[in-house]
Amino acid sequence: MIKIGVTSVEQMIDAIQDFFSLSDPNVRNVLLGTILLSTSSSMIGTLAFLKRKTLINDAMAHAALPGICLAFLITGEKHTHWLMVGAFITSWLASIVIHKITTHSKIKQDTAIALVSSVAFGLGNFLLSILQHSSRSNQGGLKLFLLGSAATLLKEDIFLLFLLSLLIIVVLLFCLKRFVIIAFDSLFAKSIGIPVKQMDYLFTSLLVLAIIIGIQAVGIVLMSAMLITPAATARFWTSNVNYIILFSVLISLFASLVGTCISYMYASMPTGPWIVLMLSLLAYGSFFFSWYYRMFKKNK
Repeated sequence: MIKIGVTSVEQMIDAIQDFFSLSDPNVRNVLLGTILLSTSSSMIGTLAFLKRKTLINDAMAHAALPGICLAFLITGEKHTHWLMVGAFITSWLASIVIHKITTHSKIKQDTAIALVSSVAFGLGNFLLSILQHSSRSNQGGLKLFLLGSAATLLKEDIFLLFLLSLLIIVVLLFCLKRFVIIAFDSLFAKSIGIPVKQMDYLFTSLLVLAIIIGIQAVGIVLMSAMLITPAATARFWTSNVNYIILFSVLISLFASLVGTCISYMYASMPTGPWIVLMLSLLAYGSFFFSWYYRMFKKNK
């Protein structure tokens, strides 16, 4: 994405007008990519929030890094499709390892998540350092997956992002009622004939898919914030599941729009961190407003 430097109010207004005119194809690519990512990640993130799988998201996101490095080592090419396949496999393996450790040992889930997350991320950085000191000239740019680089999104990346995001959204809408029932009462879900185990596998696959399609734009480190922060923010405003999902999507879209606009106006401002910063500001603002409202209502 072509970024410009803003030094005055007039230049800022002109930059905002240029951004919303969508005349630059790079701006269109980045904005469309972040919108698709925000919609799919906020929807799946809301269900993960309801299922109390917020910490597992972070572990699976960190586990994507060794998959990316291994995919590059095996194929020798920095092809997005193969890198995503590698990230999908290692992220899925991370969720399985966490489940096995929790089920077959005395280690609690939060400890297992911390263990898998630290080991996977450490292994990923180790492989990344090996690649950076290797003689391969085409390894440059792999480090961008840590914090993301939305400006590098190409048309083929946007097309793939569109297909995978659409797949996630369609499956979530089709299975939303079952996912919600399982999140609140898995025993009741079994009693009415819902295949809980198979639905959990499906949900984990969608969650991993949402993570890997976002790491190129937002990055491995910040992807968990894209999943959880919109849902946590929406929860301050309503307790209705449908409204939580709706508000989560709207909050994520707003943060993506503002973050992308800021990164367009200022050359040193990356897109992903600014989106997460806007989400964090909305979350803190919602928390303080909710707290103030409860105190005001209590003292009234």
